[in-house]
Order: sequence, then C-alpha cells, then structure tokens
Amino acid sequence: MSDTDLTAATSVAFPGRKQSPLFLPTLVLAYLGAALAALSAGFVSIPLRLAALAPEHKSQLLSLTVAAGGIVIMVVSAPLGRISDVSTARAGMRRPFILGGAVVSTLGMLVLAFAPGVPAILLGWAIAQAGFGATTMALNALLAEQIPSTIRARVAAAFGMSTGLAPAVGSWLVGALPGDPAYWFGVPAAFALAANVAMFAVLRDIVRTEPVALSRRSLLGSYWINPVRHRDFAWAWVCRLLVTLALVSVATYLLYLLTDRLGLSEAEATRAQGAVIGAMFAASVVTSVLFSWLSDRTGRRKPIVYSSALCTAFGLLVTMFAHDLTVFTVGVTLVGIGQGAFACVDVAMMTELLPDSSDAGTGLAVIALSYQLPQLLLPVVATPLLAIGGSGPNYTALFLGSVLAAVLGGLAVLPIKSVR
Repeated sequence: MSDTDLTAATSVAFPGRKQSPLFLPTLVLAYLGAALAALSAGFVSIPLRLAALAPEHKSQLLSLTVAAGGIVIMVVSAPLGRISDVSTARAGMRRPFILGGAVVSTLGMLVLAFAPGVPAILLGWAIAQAGFGATTMALNALLAEQIPSTIRARVAAAFGMSTGLAPAVGSWLVGALPGDPAYWFGVPAAFALAANVAMFAVLRDIVRTEPVALSRRSLLGSYWINPVRHRDFAWAWVCRLLVTLALVSVATYLLYLLTDRLGLSEAEATRAQGAVIGAMFAASVVTSVLFSWLSDRTGRRKPIVYSSALCTAFGLLVTMFAHDLTVFTVGVTLVGIGQGAFACVDVAMMTELLPDSSDAGTGLAVIALSYQLPQLLLPVVATPLLAIGGSGPNYTALFLGSVLAAVLGGLAVLPIKSVR
C-alpha cells in the first residue's frame, strides 16, 4: 500500500486517509440508508406481502425467505471482503463495492416491489441481500480503516443508532405510504441508493498500488479466522452470534406477534410496530451515546458487553409475559436499552480483536458472519420452537429460546483476556 495513501502519524495507528468534514455524516447516512432499505423490507414489507399472498403459511414462508437471504449474504460478503482488500482499482478499495452494492440492492428491491408470488419474493430478496452484503461489507471496513480507536465506539454507536432507527422509520414509512408494494420497497431503495452514491463521491479511499495474488484458497479462507490461534476473537464472535440470534428470532416475527398474540389487526399492528420499535430505538440511543462515550473514555469493553446482553435477555423475558401492548412495549424498550450499549461497544471490541487490521475487509466480513448466520439459523431454531404444541405458533417457546441465547452470549465474553 502506498505510503502517500496513509494518514499522518497519530496517537493511534490505522491505515486511513485524511477525510473531508463531510465524511463522517455521509458515512452514517449511507449506513442508515442501507439499513432502512434492508430492515424495512425484512421486518415490515416482506411479512406484509407474505401475509397477503399465503396467510396460512406466512410464518414458514417468512423463515424460508429470511434463510434464503441469509445464505446469499453469507456467500457474498466474505469473498467480496477479501477481493476488496486486495483490489488495485483506481477508484479505491471500497468505493466500487459501496456503489455496486447499492445498485444491485436497488434492483432486488424493484423485483420485490413487483413480485407476483412467493418465488419472485425469494428471488428479489436474494438479489437485494447480495447488494446489501457488498455495501455493508465496505462500510464496515471503513470503521476499522478510517476511524481511530479513540472514537471508534462512538462511530459504531452511530452505526448502531442507524440500525435501530431503520425499522422504526421503515414501519412508520410503510404505514404512511399508499398501500402499494411499489412504494413500500421503492422509497427506501431510492433513499439507500442516493445515500451511497453520496458516500462514493465523498470518500477519499485507500488505493492499493501493489498487486496481491488472489487464489481460490484465499477466497475460501476469507470465511475463517482460526479460533484456536485467536481465541479472544472467537469468544467475541460467539457472543455476537448468540445475542443477534436472540434479537432476530423475535424481531422477525414482531408483526405476527402483534396480530396473533395481542390480537391487533394488520393496520393496527403496522402502526403499533412503528411505535414499539420507536420506543426501542429511543432507549437504545440513550444507552448507545452514554456507554460508547464511557467505553472510549475508560477503555473498558467487556463489562458493558456482557451486562447489556443480560439486559437484552431480561427485556425479552418481560416481553414474553406481555398480554397487552403497554407491557409488550416496556419489554421491547428494555431490549433497546441493552442493545444500544451492546451494538456500539461490541463492534469496537471486535475490531480491536482482529488478527490483522490491514485486511479489514476480510476481518469485518468474518465479523459480519456473526450477525448474518442468525438469518440462516432462524428456520432451524425458530420453526421447531414455534411448532411445539401443534395448536398454532408457540411464541412462548420462541421467547424462551431467545432469552437463553442472549444469556449464553453475555457469558461468552468472560473468557476474553486481551481486551478489558
């Protein structure tokens, strides 16, 4: 990598370039755009479409759709991370993937918007997830490359707030837009495309001038960081996998929980979902800002990560016993309190545990697997839990499984030694 492409010496070494004042706000906006398009589709628009197309099998089809998208994003993210790491493109290492991924995800969202049936929804979601995988891989790599560790938790907090804000805005947006899937999928996709085009224009990317051989073996190796040699990273990876699985297991079925468990109509549930996720987001903002600052200031990551995972488990437990919207909202708010702190500090901790920060795309892609795998594991875990009893979806069993996953995820942080 050319010396002229590296930043001037700072108190914390990282392989970035000097950026314009627009870089940070545009980076957060790009991440928000990708999250809004992906999460509004996955948590709101696709469930609504499946409920209309196949109401008797909506839960099973939603699990299948989520799993298909999870497989695609897992297949593309790690190899693209490795290809990005060694890219000698004149546009830079990450910029082509930011723009290309945004274009591909927009095409997938258009397929979803005009899908005549379930097979087309599966196809559209697979295309969209491939694009989102490329874009988020590149944006996450910038966190390790362009952001010093002294402010990394706070920037990760902004990423986390974007992810938290996206479902709330998406639910509100879908409820406010005309009842036409073209609007449900098209409007978030247009925002995501515009935001990532802006990121492409603003980013002063690292340009690699020394070519690196790329083999099939190195591409396959992009899925792997040796857990024996890098035990601390492996424990952090397991923590994120389990806590994310707990959250995804409940969040994916949130709309159906409101209709089937609390008895709301679809229109009421769509509006209530926006309010519930809004409460969760508001709580997560407070803890995200507070604990990202506290973690950066003290240098301590572990206590915040495991205590926030346990808070998430407690919130899921409260939600499990809820039989009205008020208690349900309280439980989800407690989940938001835990997730706000967890999301920002856990990301900062994992970037500090990467074996080699110069291969940020590969390392961040492996990290990404820890929150992509839950989409693939969801039907394996959720379908048998929901089927217990045989008299309709058993959401209590689903919640119990999610609580257990969150608790085990928090405990997985305790053996880590190289980060405080």
